[in-house]
Amino acid sequence: MKEVLREIGMIARCLSTISDIEFKDINLAKSQYLYLVRVYENPGIIQEKLAYLLKVDRTTTSKAIKKLIEMGYIKKTKSEENKKEFKLFCTKKTEEIYSFLKKEEEYTSSMSLKELSQKDKNHLLSMLSLMRKNIEEEWLELKKGKRRNY
Repeated sequence: MKEVLREIGMIARCLSTISDIEFKDINLAKSQYLYLVRVYENPGIIQEKLAYLLKVDRTTTSKAIKKLIEMGYIKKTKSEENKKEFKLFCTKKTEEIYSFLKKEEEYTSSMSLKELSQKDKNHLLSMLSLMRKNIEEEWLELKKGKRRNY
């Protein structure tokens, strides 16, 4: 059933291209909007948790956050609980574009699911969540250095 993952990959690449085009006017590219939305929805999140939420490595997250700070979308604040950690917050600039980001997300979601019944949508979400959980366990192990047995 390799076709399932290929379909998911094609969907992901289409969505990435669409977002790069849609967000070009606000200088967001390479899925930077994902970081903004997650920080907006989780004020005070630390980079490690953000990386986990987005399923990307810490280096990728660090580079994206650095760029978003330079662009004035995110600010870092030292954590009072752990001096080695920094909490991430959106700036006023992000608050001004957040509704646009959400509208685009809602439109794209609606458009991509338009011919599915509510029952189908719920079933699809359930199946995709199960797939993510299945692969997430192995993803975490591989990040720790474990190798797959083929």
